[in-house]
Amino acid sequence: MTALADTPKPPYYCVVFTSILSNDTEGYSAMGARMVELAQNQPGFLGIESAREELGITVSYWQTLDAIKAWKQHAEHQAAQTMGRGKWYSHFALRIAKVERDYLI
Repeated sequence: MTALADTPKPPYYCVVFTSILSNDTEGYSAMGARMVELAQNQPGFLGIESAREELGITVSYWQTLDAIKAWKQHAEHQAAQTMGRGKWYSHFALRIAKVERDYLI
């Protein structure tokens, strides 16, 4: 992804996922692409921004906390979470925040 997410006027929410990959990344890229495809079809999804070097950072934007909860409970997303915990990530953190202001230039 090379474009910034086109988010609405605040307030809205963001999910910040930071991660460090393990040595076993087989299937990781394909699953990541699938998760973006699925998320884009979820009610309340607003956009996503992602970068990966040694540390990966993905920020997804959502209209409501309920939309985030529904995405977390999506069956295919839960399978990806299980694979991430067990195979792809040596460390990760997830943070959810309310966006009250944004400055887009």
